[in-house]
Amino acid sequence: MSKLPQCIVMMTDFGLHDVYVGQMKGVILSVAPAVQIIDLTHGVSPQNIVQGAFYLAKSLPFLPERSIVVSVVDPGVGSARRAIALETDNHTFLAPDNGLLSAVFNSQKIRQCVAITEERYLRVERSATFHGRDVFSCAAGHLACGVSVQALGEVIDPADCIRISMPECNSFDNGESWVGSIMYSDHFGNLVTSIDSKLFDNRNNRVVSVGEWQGIPVVCTYSDVADKQLLAYTGSSDMIEIAVRNGHAALTLGVKEGDRVILTIR
Repeated sequence: MSKLPQCIVMMTDFGLHDVYVGQMKGVILSVAPAVQIIDLTHGVSPQNIVQGAFYLAKSLPFLPERSIVVSVVDPGVGSARRAIALETDNHTFLAPDNGLLSAVFNSQKIRQCVAITEERYLRVERSATFHGRDVFSCAAGHLACGVSVQALGEVIDPADCIRISMPECNSFDNGESWVGSIMYSDHFGNLVTSIDSKLFDNRNNRVVSVGEWQGIPVVCTYSDVADKQLLAYTGSSDMIEIAVRNGHAALTLGVKEGDRVILTIR
């Protein structure tokens, strides 16, 4: 990339209760004190690579051009899994090679991919359990100062990197009904499903069923139902979500990630 990156974007499952995110930012700014940092989220469910990959996929259109994206959801930290840097036409991504970048591999034009191994761009003292700070943040800071992706280590074939399958939705009667699953619960307790609203004709009145709960109406927004009533709607990521108006759907319904969801014409 000919120009310096505009910013570093961070996505982790570290939460904000502990010092982990602050230490990562400290390492970045020690190397690149002028770089802007965007916290995409630190609320990925612990070790939930699929959720992290989904968040990243849905956020790509909103990131500034030439961003460095540090994504750390890393249950295999300290093992033989690789740390990789992936340069595309739009951004540079640093992440463990565990499928977290699946959407990037599938949707962006890859320029090059390297295994991050060059000692000059890593912290001298490295924890076996905190590569987010000692590997990815340090390397990101150097990239922000103009170091090339190729300088970070050995060039590898992107085809050799790990990809994961994302939760799917499928029609079982020519588009009249769709079946998917609960992917995760957001901060408000809304249940985000794998049913993509762009795949079906939304001119028909439809309902959603999950677990013992049947006939949840698909509406436009929360105010289309009475207070404390169940509803389904197209969320900001274009996926069908289930909510309780002024309530907490995950607690009310008692369902969990992976539970089956069916959308049908009313």
